[in-house]
Amino acid sequence: MTEHLDDSAHPPSDSPASRPRAAPEQRVRWVYLIGRPLTALLAGDLAEARYQTGLELPEFFVSDRARGLWRRRFEQVTAEPESAPWVVRAAVSEPDGAVVGYAGFHGPPDEVGMVEIGYTVVPGARRRGYARAMLKSLLERAAHEPDVTTVRVTIAPDNAASLATIRGFHFVEVGEQMDEEDGLEIIFEVPADRTLKA
Repeated sequence: MTEHLDDSAHPPSDSPASRPRAAPEQRVRWVYLIGRPLTALLAGDLAEARYQTGLELPEFFVSDRARGLWRRRFEQVTAEPESAPWVVRAAVSEPDGAVVGYAGFHGPPDEVGMVEIGYTVVPGARRRGYARAMLKSLLERAAHEPDVTTVRVTIAPDNAASLATIRGFHFVEVGEQMDEEDGLEIIFEVPADRTLKA
């Protein structure tokens, strides 16, 4: 809820105490969901996934949408074990330890050094800066990987929140594509070494 204050009787002050405080920047750490945690999530066994990770994973992690992702990643890691370090991890807020989403790369860098980022914030943690924290962390990882030259994200044109999240990270629109599940998406890319300047 936003408060609307009537300041007409009091002129604005320029003292530091009167200036609005910027919200603190969120920080996340990562916990991989490969192996037993992924198998449990795929089966919809939230209790086992919590046990395996030591995290209080939210119900959202066994939603139909999430389980579709777990299925794709399970098949991917089974066929290409080398992709495991790149995909599917839980985002844990620091310092409070709340699980605020999941994210990762779609896989290791392709033949031209491109990686694509995907991230989801759980409904109860949205619009609090976690998407930006997750994106920033993944971009930093990409920038430090010698085989990565380009980072890509794809966003639906009506997804204002995600479009706002990538603002300030030097992404450039390079085209569009039709996704089987999500429909029309705009493709954005940024050189991996430029992401550290955001």
